Amino acid sequence: MEQAKIDRINQLAHKAKSVGLTPEEKQEQAALRREYINAVLGDLKNQLDNTYVVDEAGHKQKLRKKGEK
Repeated sequence: MEQAKIDRINQLAHKAKSVGLTPEEKQEQAALRREYINAVLGDLKNQLDNTYVVDEAGHKQKLRKKGEK
């Protein structure tokens, strides 16, 4: 996510605390927050997809989703 969008999220948060937001600004804030959350979750998923666990014997195993075999 671009730094400009993160800055805008912060601007809207500060404005919401001080004077409040218009309905349009509330919609913009919700959309930007959703985009930010999706970006963070995507980055986390990519990182976990490339994570391995090494046991005492030195064998590497790729992380699996809970319940997968």
